[in-house]
Amino acid sequence: MMISANRRKFLAAGAGFGALLATPAIVRAQTNKVVNLYTARHYGTDDAFYAAFKAKTGISVNRVEAGADALIQRIAAEGANSPVDVLITVDAGNLERARARALFQPFNSEAIRSRVPAHLRDPDGNWFGFTTRARAIFYHKDRVKPEQLSSYEDLANPKWKGRLLIRSSSNVYNQSLTGSVLAARGEAATEAWARGIAANLARPPRGGDTDQFRAVFAGEGDIAVANTYYLGNLIRENKTEDRALIEKIGVFFPNQADRGTHMNLSGAGMSKNARNRDTAAQFLEYLASDQSQMHFAETNSEYPVVASVPAPARVAAWGSFKQDQLNAATFARNNASALQIMDRAGWK
Repeated sequence: MMISANRRKFLAAGAGFGALLATPAIVRAQTNKVVNLYTARHYGTDDAFYAAFKAKTGISVNRVEAGADALIQRIAAEGANSPVDVLITVDAGNLERARARALFQPFNSEAIRSRVPAHLRDPDGNWFGFTTRARAIFYHKDRVKPEQLSSYEDLANPKWKGRLLIRSSSNVYNQSLTGSVLAARGEAATEAWARGIAANLARPPRGGDTDQFRAVFAGEGDIAVANTYYLGNLIRENKTEDRALIEKIGVFFPNQADRGTHMNLSGAGMSKNARNRDTAAQFLEYLASDQSQMHFAETNSEYPVVASVPAPARVAAWGSFKQDQLNAATFARNNASALQIMDRAGWK
């Protein structure tokens, strides 16, 4: 049976593999006017993006939404029979896991090479980032002055003992951040840094990035590490209950004196067994179009990867900053080692 709905949410991120396999799959299309997408992006604001793509190209987007691990597991289990044409997920670490399991095929597009910086692309063309988010330091303006902040490495300084908030080491954002520190500093220094992070925590890690802001505002800690788009979206939503928090939380971009701030990303690649290759190619190139870049920036507070497209005003208000140019594939391939280091260091 052909699935005609543009959206199918088939399981929650924590669902088991049995439930995953029991879910009806998208049926491979018999027309070149469809692209089958598995996506770990969970933003309702992306609905308008899919509608705009169809309006421009006439190509419908059939979607399966789930967590990155569930989607990667599903594609691997489906093998050559997988209907998926394109995989989208957040963080280069997840894209690298899919690449390591040979779930992508190289996609060589001049449109993408000319618009997406090389450090945001897999060197072999398996995937590319189409948005970025800075993994910045957020501080309470009444308790911390920005001149007290400097780098990720300084977060291990004992002066922050009992004052630091950050998600668990199991979170892929933190694995990629640690992978970037590993690339810059080496294993011994990175483990010492991770031990300092664990020692400085205001409380055991829990919750997502927004929860870290809320904990800073509530006085559980003074500084937090999180992705910028979370705060940007609180500003965009402008809820009455968040206005005081927004007023009190400052944004600091670390490592401006050396390598620059670590950039997280959302990325995409073409499935190894894609049958709708032409429409998949159009979809992937559309991700890097000005229209798409402006959409993601305005609706989800992300940084465009295309240099000529500006960040939204609420994000640009935090100021320009130096970004780490380390290839995302490098810190992504460090994720497994980074997690081992964090585990040894006691970063729960």
